[in-house]
Amino acid sequence: MTTFPKDFLWGASISAHQTEGAYATDGKGLSVQDTRPRDNKDICDFTVASDFYHNYKEDIRLLHELGLKVFRFSIAWTRIFPTGVGLINPEGVTHYHDVIDTCLSYGIQPMITLYHFDLPQSLEDTGGWSNRATVNAFEDYARFLFTEYGSKVKYWLTINEPNIMLLVDKKILGKHIPLKEKYQQFHHIMIAEKLAFKACHELVEGGQIGPVPNISIVYPATSKPLDNQASLYFNSIRNWLYLDFACKGIYNPIALDYLRQKDVVPQMEPGDDAIMKSAYPDFISVNYYSSVTVEYPEADVDMMDGISDQQSEDIMEKGFYKGYTNTFLTKNEFNWTIDPLGLKTTMQHINDRYALPMMITENGLGAYDTLENGEIHDDYRIAYIREHLKACLEAMSSGITLLGYSPWSAIDLVSVHEGMQKRYGFIFVDRTEKDEKQLKRYRKDSFYWYQDIIKTHGETLQKEK
Repeated sequence: MTTFPKDFLWGASISAHQTEGAYATDGKGLSVQDTRPRDNKDICDFTVASDFYHNYKEDIRLLHELGLKVFRFSIAWTRIFPTGVGLINPEGVTHYHDVIDTCLSYGIQPMITLYHFDLPQSLEDTGGWSNRATVNAFEDYARFLFTEYGSKVKYWLTINEPNIMLLVDKKILGKHIPLKEKYQQFHHIMIAEKLAFKACHELVEGGQIGPVPNISIVYPATSKPLDNQASLYFNSIRNWLYLDFACKGIYNPIALDYLRQKDVVPQMEPGDDAIMKSAYPDFISVNYYSSVTVEYPEADVDMMDGISDQQSEDIMEKGFYKGYTNTFLTKNEFNWTIDPLGLKTTMQHINDRYALPMMITENGLGAYDTLENGEIHDDYRIAYIREHLKACLEAMSSGITLLGYSPWSAIDLVSVHEGMQKRYGFIFVDRTEKDEKQLKRYRKDSFYWYQDIIKTHGETLQKEK
């Protein structure tokens, strides 16, 4: 029977802008997440968030109690370079040394994401990812981090979910990006990722680095050939376009056909082809929440009902694919489909295509948690993670090398779409959308359950129904 190895990297994940708060403290510059327009004025923003910036020592102590071997967090670019380039902010540099050192003092390996949706606003003002100069700025930023923290940090992740950032731009970035510009941004982002692979291997002795897209297998709604074509195209556009670039140094041919039909093939600069083939990842980190199902849009019809932010059925590209509600799957409170087997299937496809080790770096359940007498009974989260961990074991038994599992999220954070009410963490942060209260931390039932899973290397999974 397959079991999790003794050196398995049990972890949990957060991002800077969703947890740190202190958005203009100690020399930090503004990012696009600080300035983005928000359609829902009733949810909180990122100015205070979970105040991880001031509470990181307590939070990391709790993560040590939880038993984590690795802690995935991102560095806010604007804490290091307040305008994205130029002068370095020494207070920001010192802060992340302290966060890293606190992790290490508890025997927790830091796993750092270079970029998690929070481009410096100063760079956005000069064109953002549409401007090739942003690629150079990102490379300089990445090289600084590798040089500054590389002696302490072994595991690095590049750019969080570039596919989601571009596919659902309005929801993640607060604005719509025209299709041609969007895929020019894709090219620049992926070139930047390649330069980060190269820099990490040059500057971090023994360092390992991987891409971190959101990968979800796309099912056809029926056995109709046109539905199969729809899933073929959306799999390529949503998933393989990003991983083929990262892991093979090529444009996925099916996605490239889509780009040509839409007349949005990105412009390449001289030398880009060489950059694409210059460096490759050591592993693939996978953010997975749900599978996707599509059909072929044979008529002009509206998008599906049941919109559930970025994982939803609210997708349609005329002539290619349209979201479809999969009636064989259940949904959570926020209308996301729950598909543990889809995780195994997704991992098998990734392994078949790239034959690289994997890490699960996001996987979790957003829910309305209730604090009652200092306790949070979140059996629904336990059930979700239990079934996905079992899917991980099944994937490993099929021959996949899985290095670790870091679900979303370590502590409650501000959901990009639903604010503080949509909670993911093992640790409850006591605040509401409008009232920051004392931001007191409480262990949820899932905290104790995951603690036991880590302690027993997942052996208790075999005993649970």
